[in-house]
Amino acid sequence: MTMSNPAAGGAARPDDVPVVLVHGNPETDAVWAPVADLLGRSAVHRPNLPGFGCPVPDGFDATKEAYVGWLIGEIGEIGRPVHLVGHDWGGALTVRVAETRPDLLVSWCSDAVGLYHPEYVWHDLAQVWQTPGDGEAAVEAMSGLDTELAVAGFEALGIPRAQAAAFVEALDDRMGDCVLRLYRSAVPELMAPWLAAVGDAARRPGLAVHATDDPYTGDHRLVAEAAGSAGAEVVTVVGLGHWWMLQDPALAARTLLDWFSRHEA
Repeated sequence: MTMSNPAAGGAARPDDVPVVLVHGNPETDAVWAPVADLLGRSAVHRPNLPGFGCPVPDGFDATKEAYVGWLIGEIGEIGRPVHLVGHDWGGALTVRVAETRPDLLVSWCSDAVGLYHPEYVWHDLAQVWQTPGDGEAAVEAMSGLDTELAVAGFEALGIPRAQAAAFVEALDDRMGDCVLRLYRSAVPELMAPWLAAVGDAARRPGLAVHATDDPYTGDHRLVAEAAGSAGAEVVTVVGLGHWWMLQDPALAARTLLDWFSRHEA
């Protein structure tokens, strides 16, 4: 688990509620580094999902349920309820933790709430990963890319070079295997129990982030309706895409700090 140092977001207090920032796919905790440095909190944790630039524990099958169990364990080690913030798959896991273990949370925030709408359809590459044979070919091609070309590809998506390089360094056969297992555990019929329980997430305050230029996590209607089912508020970040926290870290930090301040005594 990675912890950031307090920085420019203001004077940190020893009694700050811990913050846990969870990354997605195909990423590492580096996706949250600029925001973490701006929060000025006394405890900001950035765990790496197993297999994403770090080892996979023995017996870990890389399904969505395994990742939820892992995240619950990571939060439990902190020893007190947290503000849980998730991006991409980290955002999907965040909502599931809110559904099943509200006792671990002070609040939650996710930019993937749209995945919990019954009309959500996985994006094209996700469907490739979910298809036997095609998925294996896709991850083999991904992990076999020339390093500089791969970094440039991430940069073309709006990811700064430092984060792009970190993501590419983590791209290997281990990550590819985890990606396939994760997405194949999340086909619609296997996601159904998560969707059916989304109302349980309302037991803790929730915030759904909708980046208007994000093509992967559902349009505004899907996000708004799924957030309503989860009892969550919606904040819209206009003109930013899937990696909104990297495109405008200052805005992301202000958004989170405002949210945290509303849910702390």
